[in-house]
Amino acid sequence: MRARTAVLCSVADQGVAALTNILVLVAAARLSTVADFARFSAVYLVFTVLLGASGAYTGQPLVLRRGGGADTRGACRSAVVFTVGASAALGAPLAAVCLLVPGDTARALVVLGVVLPVVLGQDALRYAFSTLQRPHLALLADLLRLTCVLGALSVQEYGATPARLILVWGLSALPALLLSGVLLHRATHGAAPLLLRPMLRRGHLGQRFAVEFGVGNATGQLSVLGLGAVGNPLLVGALRGATTLFGPLNVLFTSATSFGPPLLGRIGDERRRVRATAGLAAVLAATAALWATALALLPERAGRELLGDTWPTAAALLPATGSQYAAMAVGTCGLLALRMLDPRTTLSIQVVFSLTAVALMAGGYALGGIPGAAWGLCLGSLCKAAATWTRVARLRRRGPAGKTVSADALPSAP
Repeated sequence: MRARTAVLCSVADQGVAALTNILVLVAAARLSTVADFARFSAVYLVFTVLLGASGAYTGQPLVLRRGGGADTRGACRSAVVFTVGASAALGAPLAAVCLLVPGDTARALVVLGVVLPVVLGQDALRYAFSTLQRPHLALLADLLRLTCVLGALSVQEYGATPARLILVWGLSALPALLLSGVLLHRATHGAAPLLLRPMLRRGHLGQRFAVEFGVGNATGQLSVLGLGAVGNPLLVGALRGATTLFGPLNVLFTSATSFGPPLLGRIGDERRRVRATAGLAAVLAATAALWATALALLPERAGRELLGDTWPTAAALLPATGSQYAAMAVGTCGLLALRMLDPRTTLSIQVVFSLTAVALMAGGYALGGIPGAAWGLCLGSLCKAAATWTRVARLRRRGPAGKTVSADALPSAP
């Protein structure tokens, strides 16, 4: 596939995935009371953490591979099989434990445990198609998923429980999973045998990426749950409602680090790759600013059509959340540049500045309630963005980092 066609298909696929995610949350907000949407948001937040961890462990090392030989095709199959098996092994005890806990949130977590292999398996297939440089196959499957999830949610009635919404959302991904599995089987004909043990060995690059995600993304998201538990339970719904409005950007940021390397890897010169990444950061930051402005100008009636009863609290956070997403655009692209220069350099930044963001969020909440928490997250994102590009500049001055790091193994960090 030509580079231009691959880029267009990849961008279109990310757009469809983004639209799916935002419409799921919009539909849930419109079908739920404020309290039920907060419960649904808490469970969906748990899924988001698991999705990010899965992508970090299996997907991100996969897309760093070069070439489409039998080994790469075998690695794609192995990554998908590993993801489905691991998610089933995790989902079963999650469902079993939560089955013993009372409450609507616990029942929704039971359902999440059941559908986890479906939703995580379908996402793993997207990484495989990106690695094989066949994003049009991922686009086809994601279009099917969008159609199925909209059809399934459109027939639900107002007042549907969080558990029912999670079940409908999860099972609606099953047709896309089956289609993707068939397409991957055809695309990886003649692949090397499945190799699952290397992904469990010490030194697998995904372990480092999973730790980075844990301290970089999961820590912040779980801290929101923590503040909601010990402080105001509506904090989760308010922050989730605000970030829902930026759903397309959120998915694009994740996709930049997950699916950007195969596309930027087509650029031969390192300096040009870094410049292209910087240009992408500017475009995404400008897009975030324009999107925030458009949302701020949205009439209240239209806002309630999007988020229902959650709109007033989410609208009050738009200035802070919009500023945060502009900063996230710069920081995400900085991490992408570091991944291409030397993937071992990002862990320290993630640890230090993610914990800083959590501290700033908690401090902001103590000083200014929910709006203060949102501005604290914004300040944390600004600090991380500055740190990433400072590290990029230092690596560029230092020259080539040396030997390329394998996607399968990585020496222990010093």
